[in-house]
Amino acid sequence: MIRISIFLIILLSFSLGAQNNAVGTQEKLVYTASYNMSGILTDLAEITMETDEVKTSKATLLRLKVRAFTYSKWDNFFKIRDLYETYVSPKTLTPYLHNRDINEGGYFKNMKYTFSHKTKTVKSVQTKKNNWVVKETLPLSPGTKDIISTLYTIRTFDLTNLSPGTSKIFTILFDREEVKAKVTYLGKESISTALGSKACYKISLGSADSNKVNGTLWLTADENKIPVYGKFKIPVGTGELKIKSASGLKH
Repeated sequence: MIRISIFLIILLSFSLGAQNNAVGTQEKLVYTASYNMSGILTDLAEITMETDEVKTSKATLLRLKVRAFTYSKWDNFFKIRDLYETYVSPKTLTPYLHNRDINEGGYFKNMKYTFSHKTKTVKSVQTKKNNWVVKETLPLSPGTKDIISTLYTIRTFDLTNLSPGTSKIFTILFDREEVKAKVTYLGKESISTALGSKACYKISLGSADSNKVNGTLWLTADENKIPVYGKFKIPVGTGELKIKSASGLKH
């Protein structure tokens, strides 16, 4: 069984509270997700990452939306229709509301988080098949974010002066648990992409409880710092994430 939980693998940040100077309000990034099947790297799914501005009666928020879906020819093998979205502060990417709605090989789950940073709590509502619902209020540690706002937060930090080997521990809230992860900066490297040759920041990702590396991510070494390539490991094999197109970039 292939679970393309790529998002958990490609998350990182080197500090907290940075100002957003990289993520715009009309951005769209499109990726191909490939999996190593019997020694052959096979394109299985498409992932889109989009942003847009949402105005409420009290504030203007930035919506971060990520979708993952298998190509139709693979749906009979393992169908994926996943949606992750988070509403954040446009300036700091601090999350206020997160929604995760997944359908992976017939496994359904919906998880909603409502963040209260004043009370340092998160209200969670989990819904599974047959409308089975669990509601909980969870403690929120300083700096903890959901999986999507963390993914975008990486792009707000200045990586230019980091020395190779620099590591940081960060915390994300996933399945009602705070998960610790370790990120190590590896240096700069130029790679060929669908957008052309790109100078990139290269970063390894793994568990904070071990030295095991679960993935590597390449971000463009410019003001946008968009992810253009990734290698990842999952329990049943390895895969890659390659950018197809990018539009609406802030810079």
